[in-house]
Amino acid sequence: MTPSTDQLRIKVFADGADLDSIITLAANPLVQGFTTNPTLMRKAGVTDYTAFAQDVLQHVGDRPISFEVFCDDFDEMEQQAKVISSWGTNVYVKIPVSNTAGEPALDLVSKLADGGINLNVTALMTPAQVGQVAERLAGGPPACISLFAGRIADTGRDPIPLVEESLALIAHSPNLELIWASPREVLNVFQADDVGCHIITVTSDLLAKLAGIGRDLDQFSLETVQMFFSDACAAGYTI
Repeated sequence: MTPSTDQLRIKVFADGADLDSIITLAANPLVQGFTTNPTLMRKAGVTDYTAFAQDVLQHVGDRPISFEVFCDDFDEMEQQAKVISSWGTNVYVKIPVSNTAGEPALDLVSKLADGGINLNVTALMTPAQVGQVAERLAGGPPACISLFAGRIADTGRDPIPLVEESLALIAHSPNLELIWASPREVLNVFQADDVGCHIITVTSDLLAKLAGIGRDLDQFSLETVQMFFSDACAAGYTI
């Protein structure tokens, strides 16, 4: 069957920190939410965290958007989370699954969820982590759990069984959604959709490739041959 974005059940969230791209993607009906993180913000040249967030919030409407804390002390994370949460009812606060010493953020997650803050717990790699975090979030306000399926695949492991196991762990918690984070190719969107993942975060580069979904493969083959020939001619190669 030829794939089509019209058949997708999964929610596509744009992942990035370039304001111009965010403004453009906000007009894309396929995009149902947004995420960012300090690494993406630094790469995009963001220097004023709060000013950037306020600019973004003016353009995304009421769609969910995640902003991440950027400290390593749990007490300070709590204070930052409260400030970030105050920026809007559609704001989710990203909390890393642990600090840089590997100490779990579970108590902080419980405390923030008990305080009514929407969370996106991030940088998870195993179903065991998902289960621990889900126990702290179940029954609370809406929350997301970001399983970094793309990074799991980078280790040579098939992420799909881990995603399926993680989905089973949160199946009885209607306030929780699992995010397939860090996809590496367009195919991941359809893999995540097939296993019933709730959300996938997609960079602007991958979102642009979605325009080619379902294209005729014979025509794509011809266009590839034409590209190779055109580039060889432009380079002036001789033998």
